[in-house]
Amino acid sequence: MLRTINDIAEIGKYTQDEYALVREQALAQRAFPSGRAFWVAGTEWGKKPENFSGYYNCTSTHIADPDAFGLLVDLAMQGSGTGAVLERKVLEALPTVNHKLERVGGIAPGSKKPSERQEFTSYDTMLPSGIINIRVGDSRAGWRDAYQLLINLAFYGLPRGISGRIRVCIDLSNVRPAGETLKGFGGTSNPVRLEEAFNKIIALLSNAFGRRLTSVEACLLIDEAATAIVAGNIRRSAGMRQFDKNDKEAAQAKLNLYTQDAEGNWKVDPAKEALRMANHTRTFHSKPSYEDVAESVRMQYDSGEGAIQYIPEAVARANIDILSLVPNGKAAFLAAYNDPELGREGAKRYLLRCAKALKYKLTAREMSHRMDRYGLNPCGEIIGRDFHCNLAEVHLNTISPDNYKDQEDAFYAAGLQVAALLNHEFVHERYQYSRGIDPIVGVSFTGFFDFMVHAGGYGWLKWMMDGRPTGSTDDMFSALEKHYLSRWRRSAHKGVQDYCEKHDIRVPNRITTVQPAGTKSLLTGASSGWHPPKAQRFIRRITLGVNDPLVPALIEKGYSVIPAQSARDEEGNLLDDISDPRVQEVLVEIPTEVSWANVEGCDQFDLAKLPVEAQWGLYMNVQNHYTDHNTSATIELYEDEIETLSKLIYENIQNNEGYISAALLQRFDASGGTFPRLPFEPISKEKYDQLIAMQSVLQDSEVDFLDILNKYDSSDWSIESVAGCTSAACIAKADSDEIAGKV
Repeated sequence: MLRTINDIAEIGKYTQDEYALVREQALAQRAFPSGRAFWVAGTEWGKKPENFSGYYNCTSTHIADPDAFGLLVDLAMQGSGTGAVLERKVLEALPTVNHKLERVGGIAPGSKKPSERQEFTSYDTMLPSGIINIRVGDSRAGWRDAYQLLINLAFYGLPRGISGRIRVCIDLSNVRPAGETLKGFGGTSNPVRLEEAFNKIIALLSNAFGRRLTSVEACLLIDEAATAIVAGNIRRSAGMRQFDKNDKEAAQAKLNLYTQDAEGNWKVDPAKEALRMANHTRTFHSKPSYEDVAESVRMQYDSGEGAIQYIPEAVARANIDILSLVPNGKAAFLAAYNDPELGREGAKRYLLRCAKALKYKLTAREMSHRMDRYGLNPCGEIIGRDFHCNLAEVHLNTISPDNYKDQEDAFYAAGLQVAALLNHEFVHERYQYSRGIDPIVGVSFTGFFDFMVHAGGYGWLKWMMDGRPTGSTDDMFSALEKHYLSRWRRSAHKGVQDYCEKHDIRVPNRITTVQPAGTKSLLTGASSGWHPPKAQRFIRRITLGVNDPLVPALIEKGYSVIPAQSARDEEGNLLDDISDPRVQEVLVEIPTEVSWANVEGCDQFDLAKLPVEAQWGLYMNVQNHYTDHNTSATIELYEDEIETLSKLIYENIQNNEGYISAALLQRFDASGGTFPRLPFEPISKEKYDQLIAMQSVLQDSEVDFLDILNKYDSSDWSIESVAGCTSAACIAKADSDEIAGKV
């Protein structure tokens, strides 16, 4: 923590008072920097400008030129989540695929000694055959440049006159083999999916010969590279792909991605598997019909994909610095955008008139940028164009509802944390330009549901379980939420504004957001973001690379570890043994209990029955009284709630009440089936107590976890050493079997 805070303080040139506050709030577990900063802040790797993207959770890029593909690979390999706008009007700027690629051979990874390997990718033409020999470099730049070279060959060919069909040889001999240490992020190499990814990329580009890429082909180009990155132990991928509302191919791309046979075994469609690397959203530049909304809700219920993003609201929020200074500015902008004759062009003209009235000079490039500020990061909480966003997170579950000073200090400190990285200058011009005219930060919170249970007690929770009915007594609870949300928003704004004005940095016009808050929430046991927990007690599953040194350390500390959803056999069936060489990702299972689970009266409610109206009402209160960007939301529903939620979304958009985009997820009855290995699995109190008892027996309380981690992180190890292992019992000390048998 101190490494991270000290580095952010250095980048941000904090005063002693600023540093003291940020440090205090972080160590008290009230205001955390971004998860990415935990990884890279204070490292030599993070000090290099070409690696600055590694600090940022969130990015988005319009895929309007071939170089954008390579940029997304570079971002993903640095650990950033990648958003990609893949609307047809955006992809039309790409050239036609004028050359058909054919792979004619290659060399497997690891055949060269470390001293013989080249770091960067190079290529030449082998005469007289005319084959292009691509030697993939052993580095992030090497992987990225080889990927970009294939794309450039398909679009442009080579200046040497080779046209039509281009034959390529992929030489991976410079790439270090599986098991060797990685520089930069640490960990171990695993290029197992790299060759497969190159083969699929070549096939995708060749299938598009003579035409432009379809949106799904462009999506797969990005996501096939992401599979190699994940398998290479660089990071767990996160992505967002935005498609036209009428793009039926994209809307149905993930249907039947997972299927179940008669014996109950799950399998993944190999041709579609890469699509799981990202969320898919459909963009609506005008108000959708009720039929559109109902179809979207039904599609999300069935497949988890197909969310509606209402673009006018996103663009309006992203231009609030201008629209807020004009009487009724936002409402007029939305009305212009939804004019059936003028639409987006009418909104653009209105924004230009407002700017002129305010004597704000807009260049053509900035105007285009402003109208395109609807790109989303992987979880949908940030809006902008070609952006990087730094996130900080306030853990509300660690703060008393009665302590307003602690609340204000936490949000102010979070504002200072995110503002510090606005001093970064990016090496890629499109991202630095965007940073200059539209600096973006995100002050988020987690544990809101827990906070409100402690603030409103049994009464608030019962009101939620009753569907948030209206009435004088019930409206008191909604007003209580607004009271807290508006105070926190003001404190976050003040922290960012004070810092930016002091350092002569343009003040962002969008500051607050709510991220999904997955892994970091576990540090303090918070429910994620604004969401209710899955249950009072549940198993939380977190994805790690199979060769991550955390895996054996967590196993030794008593946690169950199982293969992830990506681990499958040749027929797509999910694997069960983490020692199987085909397993590249694993899930750590963490039994979790919420802070109010044992509060009198609150344990009686089944949170799986929380009505969709209650989830919607809480979400929209956050969206309209705290959030400047968008609120990351996953609303869960039963089939008989589809019509109810469809009406809520439709009416909200029709009345311009703040909706931008939300994900929906099908709920299952306890007696029914479910998708395998989900991030959350509700469990009973008896099951929770049993798992905790098992862990307490297997753990050695006298051994510090960091010492265990260093043991694996500082020496070579193989997953085979814990062959067949799915829990700590596999590698516990000699007497563990006897001890475990007593539990």
